[in-house]
Amino acid sequence: MANASNKRRTDSASRVIMASPQSIYQAFLTPEALVSWLPPKGMSGHIDMFDPREGGYYRMTLTYEMNQSSPGKTSEDTDVFQAKFLELVPDKRIVQSVIFNTEDPAFSGEMIQKWILEEVSEGTHVTIVCENVPEGIQKEDHDTGLSSTLENLAIYTENNL
Repeated sequence: MANASNKRRTDSASRVIMASPQSIYQAFLTPEALVSWLPPKGMSGHIDMFDPREGGYYRMTLTYEMNQSSPGKTSEDTDVFQAKFLELVPDKRIVQSVIFNTEDPAFSGEMIQKWILEEVSEGTHVTIVCENVPEGIQKEDHDTGLSSTLENLAIYTENNL
């Protein structure tokens, strides 16, 4: 049985993106943009609802595009989650609560995801910090997914300047 420290893991990833903090921040607040870059490689997304304000929510369905060795959190090939915007600091920080729709206790609970945007000479240093990561999400898979999402965000914002 996993101990409490394993259940309360924090994962993070960062990358410098050659785009302004303003462009990156806007990529969060536009549903068409968010659904194009947030899903990691091997997944596609669909936004079911979107209310981009502090206290507002969005609900996204992620669908696995190819056969996966592990099943989705909500169904065999999907992860459905609801995110609540806890804090929106324009061009600086986005903090959201993420809850997966699942019956599996290994994937339940509230994960806090912080996106920190710091302007640097090359563009923006983007850091994602995920606190209280559900124990069912393997660290290696999460690290790969976070890196993939940052790569997608870089491609999206660098090509839409």
